[in-house]
Amino acid sequence: MIADTIGVTKAAVYHQFRTKDEIILAAAEVDMAKLTEVLDVAEATVGRPQALDVLLTQLVDLAVENRRMVSILQSDPVMVKLLEEHQPFRQQMARLYVLLVGDDPSADERVQAAMLAAAIGGAVSPLVVDLDDETLRANLLDLSRRFLHDGR
Repeated sequence: MIADTIGVTKAAVYHQFRTKDEIILAAAEVDMAKLTEVLDVAEATVGRPQALDVLLTQLVDLAVENRRMVSILQSDPVMVKLLEEHQPFRQQMARLYVLLVGDDPSADERVQAAMLAAAIGGAVSPLVVDLDDETLRANLLDLSRRFLHDGR
């Protein structure tokens, strides 16, 4: 399907990638680079409340802009398994969770961060496919901020 979509032969694709897993990870790494930028900006922001707001704002923007990929990343079992085993992705998730809950989070904080991540990802599901980006973004950002601040 990839070869057909980009107008090349399967052989051309497999000349660049040895396995299907490498193709999947290459596609995911495009979005991982965007997440790295978000994490870099949030980590460079002075003050925990400001850093959290920057993080939430940019995570929501990223999720809304990449609705289709977020859905795939969370629901495709092959993608989930590959990313769980992919060290760069695991490092990104570790950075994300430190930004959300700090270095030594309580069980409550860890559960809250996991639920927030799931909520952001889940909110770009087919249930809201008809919403325009700005409406979805505004609602998701407002709810994410309330969730994070009400839980502390």
